[in-house]
Order: sequence, then structure tokens, then C-alpha cells
Amino acid sequence: MKVLVVGNGGREHALAWKLLQSQHIRQVICIPGNGGTATTERCQNVSLRVDDFEGMARFALVQNVTLVVVGPELPLSLGITDYFQQHNPNLMVFGPTQEGAQIESSKYWAKSLMQEAGIPTPRCEIFTNAQAAIDYVTAQGAPIVVKADGLAAGKGVTVAATVEEAKAAVESLFKSGLTPVVIEECVTGEEVSVLALTDGLTVRPLLPAQDHKRIGEGDTGENTGGMGVYAPAPIATPALMERIEQEILQPTVDALRQRGIDYRGVLYAGLMITPQGDPMVLEFNCRFGDPETQAILPLLETPLDELLLACTQQRLAQFPPIAWKSGAAACVVAAAQGYPGAYPKGQVITGIEQAEQLGATVFQAGTQLKQQQLLTDGGRVLGVTATGDTLALAIAGAYKAIDLIQFEGMYYRKDIGHRAIKSDSSHD
Repeated sequence: MKVLVVGNGGREHALAWKLLQSQHIRQVICIPGNGGTATTERCQNVSLRVDDFEGMARFALVQNVTLVVVGPELPLSLGITDYFQQHNPNLMVFGPTQEGAQIESSKYWAKSLMQEAGIPTPRCEIFTNAQAAIDYVTAQGAPIVVKADGLAAGKGVTVAATVEEAKAAVESLFKSGLTPVVIEECVTGEEVSVLALTDGLTVRPLLPAQDHKRIGEGDTGENTGGMGVYAPAPIATPALMERIEQEILQPTVDALRQRGIDYRGVLYAGLMITPQGDPMVLEFNCRFGDPETQAILPLLETPLDELLLACTQQRLAQFPPIAWKSGAAACVVAAAQGYPGAYPKGQVITGIEQAEQLGATVFQAGTQLKQQQLLTDGGRVLGVTATGDTLALAIAGAYKAIDLIQFEGMYYRKDIGHRAIKSDSSHD
């Protein structure tokens, strides 16, 4: 069959790469794709915008596409699934409807759903008036968390250590028009990402992963879309994963269904594991994580297309347990100079082939192919992933590979996986 993957990041390159490993897939079409998908065998890029639903639906019809896999949150929040179901009812779409996507596109909507379902999450208030928000922050004190209610590409969150910092974050969000603003109590602990597949009834968690959001080493500096990730995250033990499924994931899908929402796709829980070992939901996303996908999919044994079809056809309960390779995977993100602020584009990238000869997989994100030359075209340019029998070996493999890659101003964090390695060595 032919599969259409919507998006142009590292996540979409990873999805295309994994789907093409299946014997049932003849071709993957990426809209719009990137330099990595442009150079992948049996993969074709089509330059349409991710919000051109009409163009995509027409293309899918003419090309006889069976399944559409939506990567980014933007088209989901704009209702791509609803559009396809209406205009091309034979097409299977992996990704929730616009109503379901509110779990990511409105933090406050997600909070009310969680409160309804009794799901553990930090307390919060919502503000449409900057002065009221500033007064609230002043009264509450710091540390405190300031968030844009809507989509902000992973950069709309400030964990403010001081009241001054919180006020500045509030002012900046109101100035940028990223309102309303959600102000949340600050909970401490260790973060973990748990992505689960669901058909609207049954939930199947994937391996837990730990992302590194901050630009700087030691988790300092500005928030980014993610600078590196590893899976499985040792903090999410089998016992904890069972609790997450029973106390968070399944009740969320049930609460969505009670609201009349048929949610088929990824339910991604961004969790904080408190010092007492309890999971709390910081936020939900309605799609595969980026860069989590680049570390999770290399460990997946079960054919991805079969899993996604089971979700779209609502037969996940009958599907055999998901099979995983043993060991671990780590992905290190190479970013453009200046990211997450302004950055240049069009720098020549070299060394990917050499990195892959070492056994790593290089997932391309902000890249484009121009006259047979690979150039940078985004903030997060590449995700270099390696697998290994242990997490330490996977991390070492990823760094060995990234050392062979070059483009002007390339930056990457040198401490991806530092927490897990620390806890690993303390058990020796």
C-alpha cells in the first residue's frame, strides 16, 4: 500500500524510515518532507503546505493512498482528520479529530478534561488579562510555571525561578498574542515522555523516553523543541508504567469518549515523576513526539504500519502485544547556530554517510536538498540516533557518529542521558 506522511521534521523522516521497513508498504509520500525523505528510496516528497487539506485530499485520491499518518500538531488542530473523513471517507487517517486535538491545542481544555477524569496534574489558573496574571504571580511567588494556552511549537513554557522572570514571561506571551495564559504550580521531580497508541477504546503505551528540552548543558537556558532523547527511560519502571496506563492513559481515553470524542492516534503524556514516585501530567500532546520518535522507533520490532492500521480500524484490543528489541537508543540533536532564536539557513552539511557507516541512523529535520546538495533549513537540523545493548553504549554510539558530521555553526549538547547514566553508575 501507499502511505502519506504529513510533516517535514525529524519525526516524519523517522516515521517514513520505519514504515518502509514493512513488506506491505510500496511507497511513502511525504508532504512536504525534507532533505532526508528526498533521498530515501521508495519515498517521494510533494511540496504542498501541511494546511492545504484540499490539495492533500485530491493527491491522496489520485495516488490511491491507503493510510495517512499526520506528524505535526498544527494540521491536527486545524482539523485535517475531519476534512479527510468528510471528503475521502475510504482513506484511513492516523491522528485525532480537531475536537480530540484540543488536548494539545488548549492547555486549559486539557486541564478541565483531567480534572473531570481525576487525573493527577498540577493546579492552574487561566488569564486573559496581563495585569491579573501579574498580580496572581506576585501573590503566589516563585517558582511558578507560565504557559501559552495554545500551540507554541514546544517553546511556550517558562519555568520561572523568580517572580521577575514569571512577570517577564507573562508580558512576553501577551505581547506575542499567545493568549490566554495558563499559570501553574511548579512541581519538581524527573520528567518522562510516555507515548501511547490508541484506537479510542484501548491504549498501548510505547517505550518511555526522556527528552532534554533546554538548549544548554545541565538543562540550562531556553526551552527548545528538544535537544536529545533516550529510550527506554530507566525511571519509568514496569510497575510505574502500569500505573501510568491505569491511572492516566486509559482514564483519559475514557474521558474523551464520554465527551463524544473518538480519539484514534497518539496520546502523548508529558509526565513529572515526583520525588515520592507518583506520576503527574504536565501536558498532553496529540501526536508523535519529536525527538522521542527518533529514539523509540529504532527499538520497535512490531511493523509500524500494522499498529497504525489497528488504531484506525479500532481493533487494538485484538492486536498482539507490541514487540521491542532489547537494549536502548539515544538521539542527539544537531542544531543551527542561534537556535532557539534566529538562525541562518543554507549551510552545507557533510559527514552523514560516514556517521551511518558506524551503524548510526541520521534522521534529518531542518534540511533541504538543493541541486543534489544537502543544506540546513531549520533550527533543529539533524537527529543522530544509535542503539546499543546498554544505554551507555547507545549514547556513546550517537556521539561517535555526530562527531563525523559538520555544518557551519553546528551545536549539540554533550550531556544527553546524563541523569540515566548517573543513576546507572550508582547501581554498579
